[in-house]
Amino acid sequence: MPYSLTVKKTEGKPGSVYYPLQLKQVPRPTPGPNDVLVKIAAAALNHRDLFIRRHLYPGISFEHPLLSDAYGVVVEAGPGASPTLLHKPVILNPTRGWDSDPMGPEDPASFTAVGGSKLTPAGAAQEFIVVPASEVELAPDHLTPSEGAALPLVGLTAWRALVTKSNAAFPGANLLITGIGGGVALQALQFAVALGCRVFVTSGDPAKIDRARALGAVGGASYRSPTWDKDLRALLPADRPFLDAVIDGAGGDVVARSVRLLRPGGVISQYGMTVSPKMDWPMQAVLNNIELRGSTMGSRAEFKAMVDFVREKKIRPVVSRAVRGLENLEAIDGLFKDMREGKQFGKLVIEIDSIDSPDSASKL
Repeated sequence: MPYSLTVKKTEGKPGSVYYPLQLKQVPRPTPGPNDVLVKIAAAALNHRDLFIRRHLYPGISFEHPLLSDAYGVVVEAGPGASPTLLHKPVILNPTRGWDSDPMGPEDPASFTAVGGSKLTPAGAAQEFIVVPASEVELAPDHLTPSEGAALPLVGLTAWRALVTKSNAAFPGANLLITGIGGGVALQALQFAVALGCRVFVTSGDPAKIDRARALGAVGGASYRSPTWDKDLRALLPADRPFLDAVIDGAGGDVVARSVRLLRPGGVISQYGMTVSPKMDWPMQAVLNNIELRGSTMGSRAEFKAMVDFVREKKIRPVVSRAVRGLENLEAIDGLFKDMREGKQFGKLVIEIDSIDSPDSASKL
């Protein structure tokens, strides 16, 4: 029988508990009307998976497989699903419950990311998954399975934060992307460079800033420096000595610092707050007409637009490290350790083997 990977419930308070991984045997699913059966070739971790293991994420399921991101091949089409998808590599939409409204989910109560959620049984940490045919996109031909698995949730989050929310997705715009090295930040960097923006970054690791330069960033500063905002100001071009927008997933003092760099009416596009769940909002931000815009993942329409852009621009998501085998729990725990310690530069991927079972055979 095929396998799926879940978390096992143990006693402990949110934030102090760390749920162990659990491998389960499950029946091979059968696609229903308008569904497709996908054999997953690779899946990837996100910070939400780490938060789930710490019980710091709402609506956790201990039955549904973990992980939001998957690349695989359609091996069976249910009644009504297009047979043209058969044997085609696809990338799975990492969310459910948000169609196209640019303001936010049409029904916020039903919106969720895939993986370890009570709101949907779907999860990428399994060998086979049944999904509606409408929830897959043909994978760009230039991507490997690991690169394809690295794209969905961080790509969607970065696309919305940059293209939909920042007002700065245009050639020549000056952008600051904080915390470079994380999946969303790196994807935002790649998108912004492809759009012709001038990108500046922050990191606590000088080596990550150097690697960001190799990907097209103009330069960066260490957020560990008490003067990182002044350090960045010195890098801004004389013909445009200000930032048009900040793409941030950290929070903390980012508003107080970046308000000194942003043009009047500039935007802080906030997709996360890993430093603190609260931020100060100084009067200077009001006087400068700065806009703070929350940005959470994205819609199905934005997902399609993002994948099309990756296909057009031949963007390759950055994979930090991959391990092989869904059953390789020790190695997968090592990926989670990388994430806990902030070692990764890019995405952490599981290349899912065909575990010895007649149900696992596929045409990959």
